[in-house]
Amino acid sequence: MQKAIKKESLKRMRILMLIIFFVFGLLGARLMWIQLVRGNYYKEKALQNQLSDTVIEAQRGTIYDSNMNVLVQSATVWKIFVDPISISDSGENAAEEISENVAKILKLDAKEVLKKCKNTKSRYEIIADDVEYDEKQKVLAYLSENEYTSCVGVETSTKRYYSSSSFAAAVLGFVGSDGQGIEGLEAFYDNTLTGTAGRLVTAKNAQSGSMPNNYESVIDSTDGSSLVLTIDDVLQYSLEKNLEQAKADASAKNAYGVVMDVNTGAILAMSNKPDYDSDKPWTIKDKKLAKKIKSIKNEKKRAQAESEALIAQWRNRTISDTYEPGSVFKIITAAACLEEGVVKPDDTYYDSGAIKVEDRVYKCHYRQGHGTETFTQGLENSCNPWFIHAGQKLGVHSFYKYFEAFGFTEKTGIDLPGEAVPSAGVTYHVEDEMGRVELASESFGQSFQVSPIQMITAVSAVANGGKLMQPFVVKQVLDPEGNVVSTTEPKIKRQVISESTADELCLMLESVVKHGTGKNAYVAGYRVAGKTGTSEKLGTLASSEGKKYVTSFIAFAPANDPKVAVLIAVDEPKGSNVGGGTNAAPAVALVIEEAMKHFNVQPQYTEDEMAGLEISTPDVTGKSVGEAKSVIENASLKCIVVGDGKKVVGQSPAADRNIPGGGTVVVYTQKNYKAKTVKVPDFSKLSVSEVNQLAAECGLNIRFSGNNLESSSVTAARQSIDKGTSVEKGTVVTVYFISSSGVSDTNTGD
Repeated sequence: MQKAIKKESLKRMRILMLIIFFVFGLLGARLMWIQLVRGNYYKEKALQNQLSDTVIEAQRGTIYDSNMNVLVQSATVWKIFVDPISISDSGENAAEEISENVAKILKLDAKEVLKKCKNTKSRYEIIADDVEYDEKQKVLAYLSENEYTSCVGVETSTKRYYSSSSFAAAVLGFVGSDGQGIEGLEAFYDNTLTGTAGRLVTAKNAQSGSMPNNYESVIDSTDGSSLVLTIDDVLQYSLEKNLEQAKADASAKNAYGVVMDVNTGAILAMSNKPDYDSDKPWTIKDKKLAKKIKSIKNEKKRAQAESEALIAQWRNRTISDTYEPGSVFKIITAAACLEEGVVKPDDTYYDSGAIKVEDRVYKCHYRQGHGTETFTQGLENSCNPWFIHAGQKLGVHSFYKYFEAFGFTEKTGIDLPGEAVPSAGVTYHVEDEMGRVELASESFGQSFQVSPIQMITAVSAVANGGKLMQPFVVKQVLDPEGNVVSTTEPKIKRQVISESTADELCLMLESVVKHGTGKNAYVAGYRVAGKTGTSEKLGTLASSEGKKYVTSFIAFAPANDPKVAVLIAVDEPKGSNVGGGTNAAPAVALVIEEAMKHFNVQPQYTEDEMAGLEISTPDVTGKSVGEAKSVIENASLKCIVVGDGKKVVGQSPAADRNIPGGGTVVVYTQKNYKAKTVKVPDFSKLSVSEVNQLAAECGLNIRFSGNNLESSSVTAARQSIDKGTSVEKGTVVTVYFISSSGVSDTNTGD
């Protein structure tokens, strides 16, 4: 009996031992699994619970213009977040109180904030991004006063600021919510501008609160590098202003332009109109379009329309779009013909108004024909038959050689994203595919496409003595301390024509502005060379809306020592007088005039121009009326006396103001006088003499600008002060004149 009991006890002990060994085996295996296999995982989990790891964002680099004016910069802002679990432990009404007061300070929806405050599944809910300093301080003050500092936290962040909303938007681009560049330079130089983020690691106690500073480790962030651009703010402003005006005057779909330093390839200005606000890139700037899209009831179609509209407004048309250049391309054909010696400036050709090549007849825009004209006159008149004739003499092989040499079969390599890629057989004909008919069309700028940046780069090669330059936008890269890291050196791609040919062609192009279709690009005191262009948009012949055009003008100045080239294109202008000489040339003239003055290029006036130069108004305040009249009249100005006092107590314009020769100075002779005002009349479409007469009747001074004022065909197109505006008598109003005669170059050759 005892043996049986003992045997049973031993059996039970063995079973118990086996169970114990099995359990300890499982525990050991589990411990090995945790420590050896999953050790790193649990180590990370422990660190997460014991440590607070905060990212210290790096400041993105600043972008400056060529004059070191800040165009884009990053600044410190703050994120406000809540800890819902801590809020729930802080009292029954804590969530309501915090959401109501913080939402009021930050101008947020209190209901949305309350939802986040009550989300007890999370310890971190962001309620506001990009909070400015003053608002952040108000939030902190509220939290401190009400002992809610453990419930609501503040983190440092950064925000990108653009100096002037849409200024140079197409060039600068913008960043996304994560700070990554999306368009423009922000995208192209994203790696350069982006810094390296730092980290702040601190220990946490059992309640997730911060431990003393000796449990803190900091890895400093490194700010991004900065960019110094070739963009000149003065010329950028001038280009944008005149593009807006050109688009409005022609009721056009788009207008875009580029200003280039012909000797280096540096881009001095670049713009599209319409554009967008870099601070609000996801907002459709065109209000009419935005309203139209909003009215689309189908959600999917509305989203698609909105996406397409945003992509279109971000598009930098000067480098991403292609178009048929039209007669502007005659510059390239002329360069090739002169360089190969197949045509000279004085060679003649009889233009009957049309020319036949194989089975196709090409017509001149001047249907009657220009008769016998020299090659220079053919360029002045933008005569298609002359250039078809010249192109046939040049031949396919030589034509293609220069087409390729001037860069039309390759990207320019500009440092901006989205440059259009030339495609053989699509955007241009390769040599093997060109016959006499294709050569005829291409000789005057049709049946192929180029981008605006290609066109101005090629024409700049004519202006600088035959050197094709690589265009660029970034001049220097600076490190976070402002030291120069790298400088862009001008890059000559190749010599495409000789300097003597370039000089010869510059004189011919100057003649286009003096006597030909480019006369609306005339700028008093400066020698301007240029060429008009008008091309029919592909596929519009059969359009229900009729033909649509791209009109353009390209010019450089001074013609005898070129420094700056300007290209402006107007997309789908409306009206009866469509053409590069009408729609684009006046805007180019104003930009060139601004550029010449900005770069201190001294004007060289003709005798006629000297007669119209402005005079600085003399200071006659305090003088007797008789003495004042004598001084004013001796300065070749007219004097109007207001009041019956004996001495002058005030004058308009004030002393040392520039007014046109022969202008008027109004003098006041009574104390506490009230200045005489007048409403500015509408000068549009009036001749020079009519503008003079109307201005004299109103007591206004007129500053004349634009085309040859001696011509009877010039009329006022624009004025610096809107009609109906009340101004003081003696005020100077600038009136811009253009010619409506002899400026057409519309290409309808088919």
